[in-house]
Amino acid sequence: MKRKRFVIISVILAVVFGVFYLLYLYAFRNARDIEIEASYDSAEIEEPVVNKLYGLPVDSFYIEKGKVRRNQNLADILKLFNLAEGSLNRLFLMQDDVFDVRKMRAGNEYTAFISLDTLYQLKYLVYEHTPVEYILFDFSDSLSITAREKEIKLIEKTSTGKISSSLWNTMIDNQINPMIAIELSEIYAWSIDFFRLQEGDSFKVIYNEIYVDTSSVGIEKICAAFFRHAGQDYFAIPFTQDSIESFYDVEGNSLRRTFLKAPLRYSRISSRYSHNRFHPILKIHRPHHGIDYAAPIGTPVHAIGDGKVIKLGYDDGAGRMIKIRHNSVYTTVYMHLSKYGKGIYNGAYVKQGDIIGYVGSSGLSTGPHLDFRFYKNDYPVDPLKVEAPPVEPVREEHHQAFDSVKALVLIRLTSQQEAVRPDLKDQQIMQLNP
Repeated sequence: MKRKRFVIISVILAVVFGVFYLLYLYAFRNARDIEIEASYDSAEIEEPVVNKLYGLPVDSFYIEKGKVRRNQNLADILKLFNLAEGSLNRLFLMQDDVFDVRKMRAGNEYTAFISLDTLYQLKYLVYEHTPVEYILFDFSDSLSITAREKEIKLIEKTSTGKISSSLWNTMIDNQINPMIAIELSEIYAWSIDFFRLQEGDSFKVIYNEIYVDTSSVGIEKICAAFFRHAGQDYFAIPFTQDSIESFYDVEGNSLRRTFLKAPLRYSRISSRYSHNRFHPILKIHRPHHGIDYAAPIGTPVHAIGDGKVIKLGYDDGAGRMIKIRHNSVYTTVYMHLSKYGKGIYNGAYVKQGDIIGYVGSSGLSTGPHLDFRFYKNDYPVDPLKVEAPPVEPVREEHHQAFDSVKALVLIRLTSQQEAVRPDLKDQQIMQLNP
């Protein structure tokens, strides 16, 4: 009897467990089906990756690229794509509000977006006016013209190098953007004569480079710099005073000076200051109280300091010349010019760095060059030996803020792997905390 009851209970328990197991399997499978379905649904709602060019879906069009040829205008380009005459007329009626098509430049690229159907209709035309700016001509529904800009990225870079020949060539040899050479020459224009760089001089510069797509389009700013020239160290530390950012040395003195070191950006010295130089045309020995800078005709000549033009014109052997009085002590003269700068006349006031003329070969000259002369109290002096005083330094009330900026800049310029003068780090930081 007991055995029979045990069998019955066992059967009942087996049935119960079987039912629960079947219910579990059903629930698990159903949940899994829901999960799979949910996953499938989520996969369906994910947006596909769309390859775009100028914000337009590339896969939706035929793409044709070209370059504006010499003497080719917008109408010539649009006729290549059989644009209707009526659209052309409407286009030229409205183009002045956004973009003057007469300013299209030969050599610039354009991209045509053409419909995929058998009609092969031009839907959009993009003209790249600059590496950053482009003009979108929309012919899809209603005609429109839009000026747009590509996305700009700023990438901070650090570059170092040693001078082998010129600063420009050193940039090329080290695969550094050569525009850095111009930026450095601007920063150190009052401190370093870049026509007298020596082999072995070195530099380090931290800067922001501008990129559009994957191409560099220029330098946004110099963040800090170091230059070692003729055994002397020149730091360029950025600091803002009176809402104006400028560069200062480690003592807080401005790198700007009353006078530029040279009136030309790039050239070479072909003849120096002398009391007894043999004149190549007159064939006699006589004083040459100036510096000759050999440079191509048309090279801009800059005023080395603020002043007033007190003489301008053709003066026999000097050719076309300009004389500028900077103050009661200093006067400069620029000779053998090919022409004068815009707005330069006798009596005009000029600012430091203004273009006052262009290199030529007028007067007694064997070739294109600038004869530059410097006078102190109306007596000639060697321009290469003039020590111009700096402009206003960091004021006393700003020294604490400047020291904080200086500490960070010196660490960056001296502690990285490619530091030009790693021995300076501890010395300069000790100066901050004596």
